[in-house]
Amino acid sequence: MNAILSADMSWCIGKNGGLLFHVPEDMKFFKNTTIGHTVVMGRLTFESLPGKKPLPGRRNIILSSSVKSIEGAEVAAGTAELMGLISSNIDDVFVMGGANVYRQMLPYCRKAYVTRFLAEGGGDAFFPNLDKNPAWQLEYESDLHNYNGLEFKFTTYKNLSPALFV
Repeated sequence: MNAILSADMSWCIGKNGGLLFHVPEDMKFFKNTTIGHTVVMGRLTFESLPGKKPLPGRRNIILSSSVKSIEGAEVAAGTAELMGLISSNIDDVFVMGGANVYRQMLPYCRKAYVTRFLAEGGGDAFFPNLDKNPAWQLEYESDLHNYNGLEFKFTTYKNLSPALFV
């Protein structure tokens, strides 16, 4: 299992239910990385998607205790049910938010693909600071990219001791 996200310098990932920054290169990276794989998200993240529809070309699983079914997606009421749905292809899974789902699933993630924006987005949803977590190690950092004056890097973090599904 992996996490995929974009974050500002304070590890903020969202504002008012949406992304902090809309950068085509970041969107392309997300699409290219997750296409053909399973994506896991919470209900609010699903509802923030364009048209409130599952992402095409991916198996979409929504983690929600309040929604029972979503057309074109699978719904898991909790982490135990989610584990049952993904146990056969755990390395093929990308957790894509929101903040609560990231917190629940991060111990199980082997890698975190993080687009780091060298700015402050002033948002209200945060991801755990992997730079200060001894269980996580920066594995890759791209050269600096720039979109209309907004600087960012693509990074990959490795979990040195991921939890196992039971």
